[in-house]
Amino acid sequence: MMKEVRFTVTAEESGKRLDKVIAGRLESYSRSQVRKLFELGNVYVDRKDVSAGKQKVAEGMQIYLRIPQQEHLEIRPENIPLDIVYEDEDVMVINKRRGMVVHPAPGNYSGTLVNALLYYPGKEHLSDINGEVRPGIVHRIDKDTSGLLMIAKNNAAHKSLADQLYVHSIKRQYIALVQDNIKEDDGVIDAPIGRDRKNRMKRSVNGENPKRAVTHFHVLERFGFCTLIACRLETGRTHQIRVHMASIRHPLVGDPMYGSRKTWKGQMARLVSQMNGQLLHAQILGFQHPSTGQYMEFSAPLPEEFQDVLDHLRHTEE
Repeated sequence: MMKEVRFTVTAEESGKRLDKVIAGRLESYSRSQVRKLFELGNVYVDRKDVSAGKQKVAEGMQIYLRIPQQEHLEIRPENIPLDIVYEDEDVMVINKRRGMVVHPAPGNYSGTLVNALLYYPGKEHLSDINGEVRPGIVHRIDKDTSGLLMIAKNNAAHKSLADQLYVHSIKRQYIALVQDNIKEDDGVIDAPIGRDRKNRMKRSVNGENPKRAVTHFHVLERFGFCTLIACRLETGRTHQIRVHMASIRHPLVGDPMYGSRKTWKGQMARLVSQMNGQLLHAQILGFQHPSTGQYMEFSAPLPEEFQDVLDHLRHTEE
């Protein structure tokens, strides 16, 4: 289903960038959502489709938008405990546990963070910019990645947080355990990421329709056959850290999609098998509060199972 929006550029809008004019007309839409319309080929100017919003518009131009409408799905509230790090009238910061999917999708219609949010008191105040399937969801992290997420409790807060994500002003630091020894203390991976040409579920460096992706990493601890690092995201592409570290031959330990077939031994093998996924944790999250403009920063400790692996590594020569 598509919602159609048509309008004529006014004298006041003349000379402005197309994407900014559209954002002004679609007040509840964030910059990233407007950008998505261009990527989908759903923006037409004087009956010609355009793929980018940088062009200037002139008075009298006819703009036509095709906006995808999400299908109705009955998402049921579920009494699932939430680790709430911070909450006020505009935002929540949640420490998501490993194994929890953020929002319903084919194969995962229950047990998600959204199911838990819909049960939580005040659920009627979650933003609806991303539709009924993703109320309050501004960004997401993978199922088997633990750590901090922002939740918007109204549309104004959602737009502010999404815009901060778009301009890369939000601080996001992750802790990851990667395979083998990284010799450099610090590094930057600046490699575009797109959909993998062979496996549509994966992403790869220089895949289809690649977008710039930048990951900064710093070595925290070395164990010889694996390395503990802190990663700071400059951009936020799907599977970014997992793809980038695999591209330099240091895939995340336990990563079922991008990891190597390394055979672990003894206690390490048992610990990694119990993790059933990559050792990646969203540790630090910092942003400007949507209403006050004040910078806020939060941190979350490593989950117990991640810490168990590190404790084993620090007390063994295996």
